[in-house]
Amino acid sequence: MNSHSTSEGSEAYIALGANLGEREATLLEAIDRLNQHPLITVLRCSSLYETDPVGYVDQPNFINMALALRTTLEPEELLSAMLQIELELGRERHIHWGPRTVDLDLLWMEGRTLDTPQLTLPHPRMQERAFVLVPLLEIVPEDDHTELFPFVQSALDSGGGKEGVRFWKKCSWHTASGHSAS
Repeated sequence: MNSHSTSEGSEAYIALGANLGEREATLLEAIDRLNQHPLITVLRCSSLYETDPVGYVDQPNFINMALALRTTLEPEELLSAMLQIELELGRERHIHWGPRTVDLDLLWMEGRTLDTPQLTLPHPRMQERAFVLVPLLEIVPEDDHTELFPFVQSALDSGGGKEGVRFWKKCSWHTASGHSAS
């Protein structure tokens, strides 16, 4: 557990993806950077899944995963921290849905609803994306007190499907990062 860990704050879920460079290493670095933020604690990470590109298909396959974290940041502040990490890890935005070194999407935050030019919560297209739903289902507790687990399960059951989403490997973040209680 991190020294900055707290039971206060909101639980949030983030989707991560990468299809350029060292995909897994970049995702693990993004997790580390999130966890190093003094107001963010990474709680759980899903397995990694190799997925077919969606939208703009003339690009390499993605590695996708999801994270659960706890934070005292407001949603816009969390988004800002995520965008800064994308920038630090070489994210460039040239083609809509195009190739990227890393992509971090805020999906859900304690059942909050938000609709601003910068951020919509819950994420407006997550129920259409198996590459988000499959890893997310892995880390949302079934006894989740919000509506997230039934929402994700229902979206997958009603045609979200799992086509184009293949288990790749377990996430090695906790062992690789050497986090321990001190």
